Amino acid sequence: MKQRTAARTTSLAMAVAALAGAVVPSAHAAERTDRGHEATRAAMRALVEQGKLPGVVAKVREGNRKWSATVGYANTATGRERSTAEHFRGASTTKTFIATVLLQLEAERKLNLDDSVEAWLPGLVQGNGYDGAKITLRRLLNHTSGIANYTDDPTIAHNSTGPGFPAHRYDTYTPEELVAAALKQPPHPDPEKSPLYSNTNYVIAGMVIEKATGRSYAQEVTRRIIDPLKLRGTSFPGTDPRMPKPHPVAYSRLHQEAPDAEVVDATEQNMTWLGAAGDIISTPGDLNRFQRALMRGALLPRAQMKEMLHEVPDGEVFGYGLGVEFAKLSCGVRVVGKTGRTNGSLSAMVGTADGKHQLTFNINGDWLPNSSLYTNVIEAEFCGKIPARAGQEWRRGSGS
Repeated sequence: MKQRTAARTTSLAMAVAALAGAVVPSAHAAERTDRGHEATRAAMRALVEQGKLPGVVAKVREGNRKWSATVGYANTATGRERSTAEHFRGASTTKTFIATVLLQLEAERKLNLDDSVEAWLPGLVQGNGYDGAKITLRRLLNHTSGIANYTDDPTIAHNSTGPGFPAHRYDTYTPEELVAAALKQPPHPDPEKSPLYSNTNYVIAGMVIEKATGRSYAQEVTRRIIDPLKLRGTSFPGTDPRMPKPHPVAYSRLHQEAPDAEVVDATEQNMTWLGAAGDIISTPGDLNRFQRALMRGALLPRAQMKEMLHEVPDGEVFGYGLGVEFAKLSCGVRVVGKTGRTNGSLSAMVGTADGKHQLTFNINGDWLPNSSLYTNVIEAEFCGKIPARAGQEWRRGSGS
């Protein structure tokens, strides 16, 4: 693994002090008001105030109507407020783009989702109980492959999202290295009955795209989705650790849950540790446009949309499709979408399956003392109220 020593690490003493107190009240909210979103605004305020988070931005598209709001700060040291024009790291919202490209390739008869991993990538998934000949591309996309999650590897976890991040934030990983780290762990038992969410699945999916097309997953997503939909704020950074402007500061506690944990500026990071599993940079408006186009059938034929939206229950509160997840909210509304988490960023891209109603929001902090604060934004937008009970758990580990 090639490494580059960290150029700089910013310890934000001012941010720690700011986030420890109630310094992000609703008085610092900048909003474009529209009737019918009072509950969403309230949920956003609660998320920032009660979660002691720096800020949140949200955009909604419902029919021909648009609404957006921001609460809190993009930079707690300067007092710069969040903006709906900001770029952020979308983390695992990348997975929906990757699955869409694979389904497009199937529609073009360039591959079949029932092809085996071994057929496309001979020898990659073998040994320690693994046999790539028995794992299909479909099982990668709906997390029923049983392949372990490489982000659970102790060394990768320490260096990419843990205490080693400041010294290793500029390290470059290859997909082969990530898969090899996953295969050190045994396969998950009976994954078709009990799916295992694994970033490794999508790293492999990205490798299949390159093998099938001769172009990288980033190039294929760009030419097939980003350019046609004119998603001008969406990109794949590769090894470039920088963020396009404008962007918020990405505040991270590096998986330290203590309220007084040190907060670091994680804005700059080499995202090859996630790659096809979660390295996308985007904006709220772009993700809403993508979600809307996808659900309305603009990107996939009907047969492939049916495949994407076929639900595999996870045995708990929601289910997996191909690159998407499903949840039934407290009011009975069923939503489909994808959440994402990386250092300094928590996001959600959620909508109704008919493509009529979309919500994307981003938090420029990566901790949640109460996960219902996060899910309540979704509940508020699609149900019109914050539920009395705790929200469902949609947030996962890093790179989710």
